[in-house]
Amino acid sequence: MVVKEGESAWTPAELKEVLDELHGQRAHSSEIVAHHESELDGLLRNSGDGAGQDQADVGASSFERDYEMTVLSNERDKVAQIDRAVARIEDGTYGVCESCGQPIGKMRLMAFPRATLCMTCKQREERR
Repeated sequence: MVVKEGESAWTPAELKEVLDELHGQRAHSSEIVAHHESELDGLLRNSGDGAGQDQADVGASSFERDYEMTVLSNERDKVAQIDRAVARIEDGTYGVCESCGQPIGKMRLMAFPRATLCMTCKQREERR
């Protein structure tokens, strides 16, 4: 695994800690995805055509559907990021910035194990 200059190499214990964190996050996000898929399925089944509902009820139902879809999309993205991080650990590319190819840094990865960009590239991306 790649590390920044001045950082020590990844130890098996540190790598296990990161993998445990990723697996825990994945399990949690998978539960959220299952819950929100169920909620959204119920909302879509009971959406009807709005007949007999006033505008506030229709608006509330629409807002709730949009909220469920947003949460579901975000959590699915998080699961994909986690799967990608685990794959990068397995293939030895974990810790390399996907933008500039420089090391991301152990401290950043331990704080945010799904990181794919070094701090410089992430800041540049956020300014856009």
